[in-house]
Amino acid sequence: MSRAVYPGTFDPVTNGHMSLIERATHLFDEVVVAVSMNSGKDTFFDFQERLQFLEKAVKKKAYNHTVTVVGFEGLLADLAKELKATAIIRGLRAVSDFEYEFQMALMNRKLARETETVFLMPALSWVYLSSTIVKDVAINGGDISDLVPPEVKKAFDKRLGRTGRKRR
Repeated sequence: MSRAVYPGTFDPVTNGHMSLIERATHLFDEVVVAVSMNSGKDTFFDFQERLQFLEKAVKKKAYNHTVTVVGFEGLLADLAKELKATAIIRGLRAVSDFEYEFQMALMNRKLARETETVFLMPALSWVYLSSTIVKDVAINGGDISDLVPPEVKKAFDKRLGRTGRKRR
């Protein structure tokens, strides 16, 4: 049985992330989406919210029996070994992503030799998309309903209704 781990901060999960999860389900028997508890990033949504967004989004998809969502803290290589993962999934949108991802893949290979890193690209319609862009658009009053799962859109609406800037 092949098992892949798809790690990330997922702040928030986007349709680009969901595209990669779907692509990974065609390559692996099981995909474990691993939400980083403490990524060193200052997140918009807290850990529990990010975990719940992914759990709800995955549950709505037809592939939910092959995809699980877990939270993790610490080294990804340790999680990959613990789960006996055959692969770590990393997304690439542009050439600019490659240098950082390549360095991380080499370090993970050193720490977890039995786990390969597999680079996947999202569907062409999501290549431009990132969590950072989604947050910027949402905070500045733009429509993100086609960019994220519905529960994420609702959470942004709720959060920004209390603290976000209003359009003039």
